[in-house]
Amino acid sequence: MKYFLDSAKLDEIQYAYNTFGIDGVTTNPRHIMLSGKPFMKAITDIAEWIKSVGLEGIDKFPVSVEINPHLDDADEMVEMAKEVSAISPNFVIKIPAVESGITAARRLEKMGIRTNVTLVFSPAQAILPAKNGSLFVSPFIGWKEANGEDCREYIKNIVEIYKNYGFYKKTEIICAAVRTPKQIVDCAVAGADIVTTGLDVYKDTMKHAYTTQGLGTFINAWDNTITE
Repeated sequence: MKYFLDSAKLDEIQYAYNTFGIDGVTTNPRHIMLSGKPFMKAITDIAEWIKSVGLEGIDKFPVSVEINPHLDDADEMVEMAKEVSAISPNFVIKIPAVESGITAARRLEKMGIRTNVTLVFSPAQAILPAKNGSLFVSPFIGWKEANGEDCREYIKNIVEIYKNYGFYKKTEIICAAVRTPKQIVDCAVAGADIVTTGLDVYKDTMKHAYTTQGLGTFINAWDNTITE
């Protein structure tokens, strides 16, 4: 399973790449806002960093960039997607799982502009993006579980549908809005291709009370070992 970082902060992207070996990035309007930069500046800075470290190409390090969420017309979505995708060969265009978004994604894929259909909250929403050849589909986890839903079966069903109809690996499943290490494990067990989450969640995956206890035991033994 691949790890993507859900962020538009360049310092976080660099840290996550150097420390955890992340395989890509997902952004959205909220992440752009939190970066403190204008939209075009934020995504251009990411594109320039990618180039500087030799990761150019979607196959090497995809970066999902969400277009203006105000757009509800497929023609307008396509035009903005063309403008954004021209900035970097790594950019994948994020488009919402609504009727106009599906239409735009279908057209963009035929143009060779890769898409990530986002804000997916049901297996039914996940079928058309794969049928139309989108590179990614992003079912959300955290929001559903925050409202009392268990998402393990939901992700498992999407994976099974993709396997049944030959979509699997052609359209990769990104578990999005992941909030905890347990949710990462749930997505991995269900067979999702990718998880995307914030830097703090990846840091939390490496924490365990017994690891801390064991390290303390070994440090104490090391410090009390007789030296010549």
